[in-house]
Amino acid sequence: MNKKFYTYILRCTDNSLYTGITNDIERRMQEHFNQTKECAKYTKNHKAQKLEAVWKSNTKSLASKLEFHIKKLTKQEKENLILTNVYSELLLSRIDEKEYERIK
Repeated sequence: MNKKFYTYILRCTDNSLYTGITNDIERRMQEHFNQTKECAKYTKNHKAQKLEAVWKSNTKSLASKLEFHIKKLTKQEKENLILTNVYSELLLSRIDEKEYERIK
């Protein structure tokens, strides 16, 4: 079975952005939005409001690599990444764009 991994960006109620990875996007969103004990420490203190962007990749390593690059961006760069595919393609071209598929 070929497991997929997802890198995602959440918007919180205070308008901050949280970036994470998972192998089960639906379960992970439920954890964040319901603030279960499994949610991230950040989303315990900053309530998740909306899933803004998701990328699919074939390995955890690739998902982590994209997460690392997104976390280095400024807030404005993350907003651009959410809003435009052009900025998304620019970021992905720095790592290996063929390995990722934007699904939201």
